[in-house]
Amino acid sequence: MSTPEHEVDRAPAQGEPAPDATEELEWRRVHPITPLVRGWAVVGAAVVILGQQSLDGGPRGGLITLVSSGYWWTLLVALGAVALVGWGYSALAWRMTSFAVGEETVHLRRGILFRQQRHARLDRLQSVDIRQPLVARFFGLCELTLETAGGTDSGVAIGFLKGSDADELRAELLARAAGLKVAGRRPAVAQAPSDAVADQEGAPAADPAVAPGAEQPLPVASLEAPQVPVLTVPLGRLIASVVRSGAMITLLLWAAGVVVVMIVTGEFAVISASLPAVLGAGGYLFNRVTGEFDFRVAISPDGVRLRHGMLETRSQTIPPGRVQAVRLVQSVLWRDRDWWRVQLNVAGYGSESEEKNSVLLPVGTREEALTVLSLVLPDLGVDEPRRVLDAGLDGDSRHESGYVTAPRRTRILDPVAWRRNGFTVTGRALLMRRGRMVKILDVVPHERTQSLALSQGPWQRRLGVASFQVHSTEGPVHPEVPHLDAADAARLMTEQARRARTARAAAGPERWMERQGE
Repeated sequence: MSTPEHEVDRAPAQGEPAPDATEELEWRRVHPITPLVRGWAVVGAAVVILGQQSLDGGPRGGLITLVSSGYWWTLLVALGAVALVGWGYSALAWRMTSFAVGEETVHLRRGILFRQQRHARLDRLQSVDIRQPLVARFFGLCELTLETAGGTDSGVAIGFLKGSDADELRAELLARAAGLKVAGRRPAVAQAPSDAVADQEGAPAADPAVAPGAEQPLPVASLEAPQVPVLTVPLGRLIASVVRSGAMITLLLWAAGVVVVMIVTGEFAVISASLPAVLGAGGYLFNRVTGEFDFRVAISPDGVRLRHGMLETRSQTIPPGRVQAVRLVQSVLWRDRDWWRVQLNVAGYGSESEEKNSVLLPVGTREEALTVLSLVLPDLGVDEPRRVLDAGLDGDSRHESGYVTAPRRTRILDPVAWRRNGFTVTGRALLMRRGRMVKILDVVPHERTQSLALSQGPWQRRLGVASFQVHSTEGPVHPEVPHLDAADAARLMTEQARRARTARAAAGPERWMERQGE
């Protein structure tokens, strides 16, 4: 089975028509404060480097000696020179950066020495994110990121924009991606006086550029879709979930081991030797708390909206039908609270390093986990979806809700979780469960199946079993069922390939509002 068509993210080849080639584009620049926001990264790095060099290698050693000897002005001059270079380069980069929105494509031009023009097709739009770093927040600026189906480097980042402009542009892009006709921004000389005047009945005047009887484009100001809040993750629960995580337990055990070794040996050098590992684990836990702080989920006509972050605020909008796979996972430390974490694969978000973009719910009750699952997959295609999902989350029997599990002879390969390893098929999705210490339930819509595979090691061949995998787009979800009976695995592969072809043939257009208007 073939993978989906990748997004074109390059300049058109010779003889190839450019996207929106027949359309007159209006090129716009980002906010003038952008160089100041981006230049702070260079200044911050220079402060760290110069500070370290001054402390370690200044005249007669140390920053205090440097100041007392009268050489302090050299540090300020060096820092000022780096700041001028950093801000100057950022200002030149801002001058060479512009973007335009067409009916079918978003265009971005950038580059100083090497010019680059990128195109993002709106019908392949996977999500629209608004990112607000800490420095940009002081100026009320945001960066808009478009993720398209095309791999790890297919996104287009437009930044920085004023907050209201970023919200307006996001609404416009989502509306165009949905198939709505939008009255784009026109130069002042091209606007007719009647553009802002209502007719006698109170309706907006018709656009003179639109032929009589044709569909009237919607003004940009009316495109912001209302949203309905679904849930918010309490801070106390988020902190408790991090404290109960495997990373925290590992960090505490490591710290206890270091203390014991230090007491036994009397060597304090073991602390500095273990510092990198402690900082790495501590940094991961800190990023979990700050990145998932104030996590909010809402639903709107243009998709699922997520908002979270402490130091860097991130607002995500995932359009309907763009989720490739969903995972519900529960560690043994969360078992008594019945907490679950929900992750997803969205084409264009890239590898597991972008996990912060692939979390649908950082921690929640079972009801909350199933609620957010229903936002991205409203219909499982089965009469009793809750019974099927509960069997996937908790069950370990072959006869529960039609789950086909691994045979008893595989207990030698997986003595703990062999009863849980299994799958079931509904009218809309394939559900795969596995694991006992860490329970996992993967849900893959049939039309989002990319390719299928069977793997069989030497011990599996001897026992007559095989592992079944569904290849999804890059992300944290890797759907698979280990140690199925070889006949069950072969039958599942054949039938799932047929179901995927049928589901894709019956799927609606990429622009979901066109489907609603049929």
